[in-house]
Amino acid sequence: MIVSMNKILDKLADLERAVEKLHRSIDRDPIKDDLVIDATIQRFEFTYELSWKLLKSHLEFNGHLGVNSPRTVIKEAFKVGLITEGEKWLKMLEDRNRTFHTYDEETALEIYKNIKNEYVTIFDSLVNKLKELVR
Repeated sequence: MIVSMNKILDKLADLERAVEKLHRSIDRDPIKDDLVIDATIQRFEFTYELSWKLLKSHLEFNGHLGVNSPRTVIKEAFKVGLITEGEKWLKMLEDRNRTFHTYDEETALEIYKNIKNEYVTIFDSLVNKLKELVR
């Protein structure tokens, strides 16, 4: 599949909206509304999927072929300077894979805290970096 700049711009717009919604979710008080944690985790899953797929498209557009899995995309994006916190991205991938176990309240709370304290700023950085590169 040939990746176009229009496709990248569309995906970037989708990611911007997803990050905005994630911010709105983490701004809510989970003590007042117990659905906040679940909603935040679900929005994180969606935002994460958009992020790695956008990175993949950007890499392919720039001639980096054969990066098909989230892990290989993260490693290549770090290698070429699209992302700066490779280890945190890999930790985020692990948490994304653990969201299957959010029925366990302890796991859900741990992932929620990581989203709020680390991951949302990583998504912000990605959006800003890609906006610089493509606009």
